[in-house]
Amino acid sequence: MKELKHLNKYFFKYKKRIVLGIIITIASKLFIVFVPKLIGATIDIVDLQLKNSDREISLFKSDLLENIFLIIGTALIAGLLTFLMRQTIINVSRYIEFDLKNEIYKHYQELSLNFYKKNRTGDLMNRISEDVQKVRMYVGPAIMYSINTITLFIVVLIFMYRQAPLLTLYTITPLPILSILIYKISKEIHKRSTITQQYLSKLSTFTQESFSGISVIKAYGTESQTQYNFNALSQKSKEKQLNLVRIQAFFFPMMILLIGISNIIVIYIGGKQFINGLISLGTITEFIIYVNMLTWPVATVGWVTSIIQQAEASQKRINEFLKSEPEIQNLITTKTPINGAIEFKDVHFTYDDTNIKALKGISFKINPGETLAILGKTGSGKSTILDLIGRLYDINNGIITIDNTPIHQTNLKILRNSIGYVPQDSFLFSDTINNNIKFGKEDATDSEVITAAKNALVHDNIIKFKNKYETILGERGITLSGGQKQRVSIARAIIKNPKVLLFDDCLSAVDTETEEKILNNLNTLSHGKTTIIVSHRISSVKNADKIIVLDQGKILQKGKHHTLINENGYYKDLYLKQLNNMEKQ
Repeated sequence: MKELKHLNKYFFKYKKRIVLGIIITIASKLFIVFVPKLIGATIDIVDLQLKNSDREISLFKSDLLENIFLIIGTALIAGLLTFLMRQTIINVSRYIEFDLKNEIYKHYQELSLNFYKKNRTGDLMNRISEDVQKVRMYVGPAIMYSINTITLFIVVLIFMYRQAPLLTLYTITPLPILSILIYKISKEIHKRSTITQQYLSKLSTFTQESFSGISVIKAYGTESQTQYNFNALSQKSKEKQLNLVRIQAFFFPMMILLIGISNIIVIYIGGKQFINGLISLGTITEFIIYVNMLTWPVATVGWVTSIIQQAEASQKRINEFLKSEPEIQNLITTKTPINGAIEFKDVHFTYDDTNIKALKGISFKINPGETLAILGKTGSGKSTILDLIGRLYDINNGIITIDNTPIHQTNLKILRNSIGYVPQDSFLFSDTINNNIKFGKEDATDSEVITAAKNALVHDNIIKFKNKYETILGERGITLSGGQKQRVSIARAIIKNPKVLLFDDCLSAVDTETEEKILNNLNTLSHGKTTIIVSHRISSVKNADKIIVLDQGKILQKGKHHTLINENGYYKDLYLKQLNNMEKQ
């Protein structure tokens, strides 16, 4: 159970509730075990009356009624205490589930981008949902029934031993056998639980990717193949689940068998002792009730063991991620204001997951308020430069400075809050358009949202929707066209009013006329802001203060528009090609 030690901090946090639950549990069991004793005493009263017919019938009735009322009262109190026990311990399990999910989610947000490139979304979701649910069963029902069983065993055995020591020893003979069987089966359950959870993660990942890529599946007409793959994976998952259930199925019949053996022992040994006058008929009745009272707790031993083993396997999977340290650490807690001066000095960068060398000795400098444009073929390293400025990755060699301070010595939170970023693949949340734009500035007024949308030239599109700015977007903004998504993303960036604006080919899905209008607006809005524009269009970059052309991670050309169009190379060739296309149109 070493992996479950991670939960000890939560047990300590809710220790008062747990201790109260344990006290209530012990009290409830004390009242429960009095019932068989009272029933045994009632049987002895009846037996005494049968043996002694001269005894007054009124006295017999009085003793009998007294015991009956005591049995009813004891049972009611035990029932009330059992209810309170569930209200304390089960509620604690929900609190811990809430805390654990928040801990995992918070850690997920702190982990670096590289982590998400190496792990699938479905697996991440499964660990924060299915695995946490398995752990909750441990911190709630498993602990409650464990306390319940241990308390009941101790109390019942004390009562039994005080009543008939020899009969008690014979009755508990099957328990060592039970312990050995539980140990053997538990190990197998743990192994099979781990495999089951792994297949659940695979199934979650496949389902999530299928739903996210449903448009591609339909476009290629691969529904049948996708269904076949899903069925194959489901079949494997089912087989692993059945393997787990088969081993779990051994527990309950095994418990019933051992309880049955105990009952036979009580009847046989107890009967002989009764015949010899060593114990009363009430004592045998009391023992039979005690043994059967232990049936459910003993049966739950297997169930609890199964829960603990599954929780151990799930917590191990959770701990794997919780122990993952973010590659990008915020080393500075003091305030480091950002003015916008950015410099790359012989920067080299290789992607860890693919081993692709994206940048090879890149050097350039941007002064506060200047605009830098970056052009180049696909895979030349353009987007990588923007990711490094936002410190989504740390470089391998070289230096990146922000306002003449090495980027890792800049407060990471302040750095990212000072950046307005429009990615190449515009991502919108499944929320209202209004909230998607407000993502850039949470406390923005409706007027600011509308102004940002107008500057991004998407306001006219939005007001044509039935619910206007309150329109709920589909997953990843699927409700909107590609150009509309890009423009909402631009609105989200500019409403932030940041010191640094990063545009990663964010006008590729809009027409030339709309692009020109947006660029004119951006030129006004970006005044005094450091701006970096990545594009494949000369029209998007021609007004930049500096332009660099990348090729295979190296700077091929550097200069201004009027200089580069008169210089043989990639920029001039692209300019002439796009100019020719415009003339043909």
